[in-house]
Amino acid sequence: MSNQVAELTLLAGEEYIELYKVLKVQGWMSAGGEAKHVISEGLVQVNGEIETRKRKKVTAGETVTFNGESVKILAAG
Repeated sequence: MSNQVAELTLLAGEEYIELYKVLKVQGWMSAGGEAKHVISEGLVQVNGEIETRKRKKVTAGETVTFNGESVKILAAG
């Protein structure tokens, strides 16, 4: 488990990224179906709160946590 928070910068023009995609981009899950499953099981947090919406729009400034690892979403540019 890491105490460091990784950073994920949105692409230019993006206002958000869907929650299940964060898990895939970070390499925490290899497939979207797998990511959606762990989200629906209540194993993923957004800003410290359990989030079960697979397509939740995660925006800049929010932090996603799974399995003891966290990533902060940053705005492009």
